[in-house]
Amino acid sequence: MEPAAAAQDMRYPVGKFKPEASLSFAQREHLIGEIEEAPALLRNAVKGLSEAQLDTPYREGGWTVRQVAYHLADVDMNAFLRFKLALTEDEPTIKTYKQDRWAETIDAKSAPIELALKLVEAVHGRWVLLLRSMEAADFMCAFQHPERGRVTLEQNLALMAWHGRHHVGHITSLRERMGWK
Repeated sequence: MEPAAAAQDMRYPVGKFKPEASLSFAQREHLIGEIEEAPALLRNAVKGLSEAQLDTPYREGGWTVRQVAYHLADVDMNAFLRFKLALTEDEPTIKTYKQDRWAETIDAKSAPIELALKLVEAVHGRWVLLLRSMEAADFMCAFQHPERGRVTLEQNLALMAWHGRHHVGHITSLRERMGWK
């Protein structure tokens, strides 16, 4: 494999996100299951890592394992709120945020990993309750994203399930490359 291809693999350990035009009930249920399982997968991915390992970037120029965990917590909190807004308002315009800057804040760079894990578990617990209560029509509710335009909750569900796999993949692929048991 050429160096550029190897670097590409490290950036996208589960492949790039590929949106679907629409999802079946079974596909939505599968994605909800992935969101439900994500906290346990994240916890398992960081289990037993030392502080030095948690502060190791998953690739050259990438975030550390700790930053990835806090990034997941930040994104998932925002995603949950976007679901709530879309379900309770008429296509609200959401606010974007500078994820790279959030990853550089002191909490994302140095707080105990357990805080990120508990936050992800709590947000996902509530989020899955909400997702399992939604009817098919609810997944067609949408928000306006300043950069991506109209985003349905169905589209966002697929993106967020991929996002969790994507970042857990960063951690697990680093563990594998480094031989961390």
